[in-house]
Amino acid sequence: MPTVSDSYTCNPFLENACSILRPLAEWSFLTSHGGVFVCIAHDPEVRLRDIALSLGITELRVHGILADLTEDGYLVKGKDGKESTDGRRIRYQIQADLPMPESGAQDHAIGAVLDFLTGVDDRPATRRSGT
Repeated sequence: MPTVSDSYTCNPFLENACSILRPLAEWSFLTSHGGVFVCIAHDPEVRLRDIALSLGITELRVHGILADLTEDGYLVKGKDGKESTDGRRIRYQIQADLPMPESGAQDHAIGAVLDFLTGVDDRPATRRSGT
């Protein structure tokens, strides 16, 4: 089973995300917010626990990051905020057309950056409601 570091075991369903995030254990290129984005890009129904284990942070910290990203409009909780079909997991949708939050990078959409980081180039375009 792939590991993020010696003390964190990666969920087998997140193997691709973990391989990208593995370097976060020794040196951080991405912030924790960026790592959460990568995990959700790989699996929109990923559990908080799996994100926390992948990034080596607490579930409470993941919850706070998800609240930040949702409040800022970068994530939408499922369709109309409902849980997924299994009734236990929340499905997050990344608003890929929104600009990067950094002032010097706002000409790049968050989706394009995530596509680059995850190696995905076929993500469906999403739109903010009302745009």
